[in-house]
Amino acid sequence: MESGRPADRAEAILKILLTSHYFYPSIGGIESVSRRLAGDFVAAGREVRVATLTAEPGKEELGYEVIRRPSPLQLLSLARWCDVYFQNNISLTLGWPLLFVPRPWVVAHHTYLARTDLSLGFRDRIKRFLLRFASNISISEPIAKSLPVPSVIIGNPYDDRLFRCDPDIPRAHELVFVGRLVSDKGVNLLVEALVALKTGGLRPRLTIVGEGPEFPSLQQMVVANGLEDQVQFLGYKTGQALVDLLNRHSIMVVPSRWAEPFGLVAIEGIACGCVIVGSEGGGLKDAIGSCGLTFPNNSIEGLRDVLRALLTHPERLEGFRRNAKAHLAQYSRENVARRYLETLARACAGRGTA
Repeated sequence: MESGRPADRAEAILKILLTSHYFYPSIGGIESVSRRLAGDFVAAGREVRVATLTAEPGKEELGYEVIRRPSPLQLLSLARWCDVYFQNNISLTLGWPLLFVPRPWVVAHHTYLARTDLSLGFRDRIKRFLLRFASNISISEPIAKSLPVPSVIIGNPYDDRLFRCDPDIPRAHELVFVGRLVSDKGVNLLVEALVALKTGGLRPRLTIVGEGPEFPSLQQMVVANGLEDQVQFLGYKTGQALVDLLNRHSIMVVPSRWAEPFGLVAIEGIACGCVIVGSEGGGLKDAIGSCGLTFPNNSIEGLRDVLRALLTHPERLEGFRRNAKAHLAQYSRENVARRYLETLARACAGRGTA
């Protein structure tokens, strides 16, 4: 297994145990990525079993076995069964069998291994110590830099079979936000930027897609600032309905207040022809690449200025869209699955993180 091309080494992996704390039908970024990777590993000819703490079963046939809230005996049995123990985010609850059943261990990191204020708790310190015995994957450069061990950077895969441009849909609307309506996502900054643009004579329309606890206060902000004719709240959208909606807009705004670990929503927007305006801290700038512009986190003025530059010079948008094909290629499901399988194979060959 030590020799051969990367594809040859990847072919040697037959049985993959994928642990994901949350999993389908739970909704969220890690759940979507875990499900996507498991399906793509199976499509590549591997045998996959998923262990998760999400109890409720989904309604769809997934093509692989999902063991929900496994007992200690079930986890030990799964460890004996697999060729490689792959954790999509490190979990001590799901990873302890490795103490008794040694297997090549690979961990993909989707967020910072620390508390929300970036201080380290006791469990964080244990996890960071244990990572020296694993091969590690980071979804962005900032995540990689935050870890105490080397890691290979592999961005999250987007559903390239769903998210794509539709030339038959007129791109008649200016701005769109997609995400949970929580304070960290910075939608209030976007509304404040609209107020500032209105003062300067620009009145772009904004579609807000999502639900969350900030909805009442955001709605109140819109009314208080006389933006009712500019801002539309559409609630939660998924699937083809979301794709069609994104194709109707020119600019997706991702104004996160915190340093996002990555930003899969930006990739999905790019795939649907949107130019991205996002905060520059964290891994969001990795997801945006050369397909949009960034502004300093929490800066209403910075967001206002970037939006004004694009709204008053719409010819710039096409230049960003021309960069989309090359940028998206690295996040295709096929490419991401191939790189994951190569990393798993290196771990089985005892070569660690390359």
